Formats: sequence, C-alpha cells, structure tokens
Amino acid sequence: MMSTDFKQILMFPGARKLVDVCAAVQQGEKVLIVTDVERISVAKSIASACVARGAEVVVMIMTPRKVHGIEPPAPIVAAMSAADVVFEPTSKSIAHTAATQGAREKGARVITLAEITEEMLISGAIEADFEAQKQTTERVMEALSQASKARVYSDAGTEIEMSLEGRRGRALTGLACERGSYSSPPNIEASIAPVEGTANGVVIVDASISGIGLISNPVRIKVQEGVARAIEGGEEARKLRQMLKSANNPYAYYIAELGIGLNPKASLKGSLLEDEAVLGTVHIALGSNADFGGTIRAGLHVDSIIWKPTLELDGKVILEEGELRI
Repeated sequence: MMSTDFKQILMFPGARKLVDVCAAVQQGEKVLIVTDVERISVAKSIASACVARGAEVVVMIMTPRKVHGIEPPAPIVAAMSAADVVFEPTSKSIAHTAATQGAREKGARVITLAEITEEMLISGAIEADFEAQKQTTERVMEALSQASKARVYSDAGTEIEMSLEGRRGRALTGLACERGSYSSPPNIEASIAPVEGTANGVVIVDASISGIGLISNPVRIKVQEGVARAIEGGEEARKLRQMLKSANNPYAYYIAELGIGLNPKASLKGSLLEDEAVLGTVHIALGSNADFGGTIRAGLHVDSIIWKPTLELDGKVILEEGELRI
C-alpha cells in the first residue's frame, strides 16, 4: 500500500496544475480552500501548491453534505465571498449553490472539485491540455447556444427531445482565470440548461450517476413535460429515487442540464468529476440550474451519464455514437 506521504508527493504536480494553470493563482491573492473530512488530503496538496505560488491561503473544513447541491455553512459562505480564488475539493458538490454563485458575483474565480480522489491528481484526466482543448469546447458551446431543439438517442434505448430556445450554453474548459469565472477540472464539457417543461422521452443511464457511481444495471428515466415521472431499474435506480426524494423538493425531478464530455484523457471511474468529462458521453441532469441560465432551485443537482449516444441539434448530428462531428 502506498504511504500517505508518498502520495502527497505524487499528487503535487496535479495540484500545481490546478493552481498555476486552471486558476492562474497569483502571488498575494487570497485563496480559500473549502473541503470536508473526506477530502482533506487533496485540500492539503492544493494548499501546498498555493503556498508555493505565494498566495495567502485559508482552508475551511465542513461536515460532508449528504447530496450534491446542499449549501455550505454560513461561515464558509462569508469567506467565499471575500476570496480571490475558491477551490472546492469536496465529497459532494457545492457548485450549484447560492454560495458559489454569490462568490462568483463578488469576483472570485471558482474551481469546483466534487468527488475528486487522490488518484485523479496523479494521472488520467488531469493530464489533458486544457488550453489546447478550449477551442473545441467553445465551439460545441456555441452550437448548443444557437440551437432551438436537441435530440439525444442511443442504442441502449435513450430517446429524448428538449427545447434550447433562448438559452445560452456554457463552456467548462477546466480554466477559471478571469474574474468571476468558474470551472471544474479535470472535467471539460460544454453544457446548457434546456427550457423547463419541454423535455419528453426516455433516458437510459448506462455509464454513471453522480453520487452513486458506475452503473451495473441501466436506469430508465421516463420524462414528460420536463419532469422525471418514473425511474426504473435495479439498485442504482432505487438509490436515485431515494436521493431525489431526500431533497423534499418537487423541482428535484426537473430536467436541468444537457452536457457533452470533451476531455480526451478522461475515463469512467465512478467519480462525477471525471465521468462527466469522458469524451463523447452525454449527461442529462436533474435538479438545480439557476446558476447557469435556468430557473430551477432544487437543493440538489444530479448528473446521469449516457454511453456512446448520438446528439442532434436542430436535426444536425454533432455527436454520433460517441464520436464528435463538429
């Protein structure tokens, strides 16, 4: 078994890439690292890289959130709004929260790192050339922004359509170097918030679900008028139903996001941060989307990842069985 100290050494280059390249931390900047008791080793590596950069570093540790999308405690919210840069290496995502949105509105650059593992700082998706991939990501984002309708289908049985009319896509390039910007390296994706109430069809989730992990039995989600009306399958389906029920909010069942993974170095590992980045996958999320162009605040955000789908925008194929055509 690899010792913790040796792992810290191996993790440092990945942490340094997050700090130097992805967030472009500068000497003297105020950096806040928000973590929980399950991700302290990753937070330590990022803190070390920030210190090496000459930044003023504060680490705040909270109790792990129960599901993705729950707000952090009030003292952390206040500290986030006072920082120049915020790193969020947490076991459950706080990306789609009012706290993160508020910090960005105050000018903070935010790097969210939900479900990150020590191994993900050592090899894999972190090895991607984020700057080189930026052009492709922005091109896909523009295609989403200009489209009125999206259709996703797959050999596994996914068949769903949704309106994108009037919505602006976003490019998560892995880089957050400008004031108020946000990204989630090593994730690279282009995504959009579909118009609420317009999605209809069936989603067969056969890759991964955030907060649950890799799928052994496909999960069938029946969607009508933008809402997940039925969730069927095995143990993973049961866990997803329980997760959504725990939000105690009807908006948790709303279709919130359509995204395309664009990191050529990523592979399915059971962690949201890398799984949704896998090149050629599509993820469809339930729950909150008010922080990236939608209107839903649900108290959670759950991504479901589809393997080798086809994506049409206004009838034009831009992704064919997992192969990018744009």
